[in-house]
Amino acid sequence: MDGNSIDLAGLRSELESVAARWRAGETPLSRMSDAEFDAHLGYEPGPDDPTLEQREQMAREAHAAAGAAARAVGAPAAFDWRNKGGANYVTPIEDQGGCGSCVAFGVVAAVEALVRTTRNDPNYAIDLSEADLFFCYGPSHGAGACPGGGWWPDQAYDSFKDGVVDAACFPYTAANQACNLCSNANDRRTKITAWHKITAPADMKSWISSVGPITTCFSVYQDFSYYTSGIYHHVSGALRGGHCVCVVGYDDNLSCWICKNSWGGSFGEQGFFRIAYGDCGIDAQMWAPEGIVATGWETNKQVVGLWSIDQDRNAYAYFSSVGWRKVPPDNDNIFYDCLTDLIAAKAAHRPVTFYQDQGVIKQLYS
Repeated sequence: MDGNSIDLAGLRSELESVAARWRAGETPLSRMSDAEFDAHLGYEPGPDDPTLEQREQMAREAHAAAGAAARAVGAPAAFDWRNKGGANYVTPIEDQGGCGSCVAFGVVAAVEALVRTTRNDPNYAIDLSEADLFFCYGPSHGAGACPGGGWWPDQAYDSFKDGVVDAACFPYTAANQACNLCSNANDRRTKITAWHKITAPADMKSWISSVGPITTCFSVYQDFSYYTSGIYHHVSGALRGGHCVCVVGYDDNLSCWICKNSWGGSFGEQGFFRIAYGDCGIDAQMWAPEGIVATGWETNKQVVGLWSIDQDRNAYAYFSSVGWRKVPPDNDNIFYDCLTDLIAAKAAHRPVTFYQDQGVIKQLYS
């Protein structure tokens, strides 16, 4: 019997005995051999990242200290980008197939959603190329070859600052591919301004509910291949490896993260899954794209929202019909002067005009 195989009846009995909140059944992944299943993973911690085991310990300790449903100040108790005011900002489920390219899919999903949330347009057509990220940038930035693959989000997000083309320019297939971009690739790139890691669950919730979905990685155990619905937590089976996904929401009432997977729409909850806070290292740290590259003047825009985190000179303003833009972090005087003007403009409902350089405010007039 394959090491990935679990007796389904026995697993269901275990779930019942621990009053688990998820259900198990046969899935396309549970029917795979060890090698086939492992090829659907692909996260390997980077040189400066904690191991999978350390991530799990970090997540357990964080939630033991803060409480399983520690809430972010000012953030809603539950949030889901698939249903924000009745609109879905999350792009469709993809399938990485038998290639360990999950990092590319988890990163692309977050950036695609950021494009939509930035534009405040859930219907904006955006489909970026996981193939460009994994097969063009990946080989020179630490990614392994299919089927095993293997990569980490730091390198993927760094690559995104140079731009990723749309999927039509370089379609993805689950096999090693030469970098074969379309002839006008340089005119079809989407670039991010920057990215950062978030290590506190409250800050993760604040970012998700204010800015957009983010990327995370977690330990995958054998029983996860049998997940069909509910709020997953590890019950049975050996560790298979690491996997990266996109977090699109959370629910403090149910103590879970809502994740977009890359195993096709027939796995889990129509391609998504929910996982308990603190389980499998899911929230030891997450990766957040900060903005989509934009340069030029914006005139007479309302300041709709402001967001900050407990880090030096790290704040954002949300402008009508523009989206999130970063408050200039050059020095304390510039940062606080700009932030003060933005707060005053928001309170007075006074429009502002600003110049941005790659998504960062450089000049502000109110």
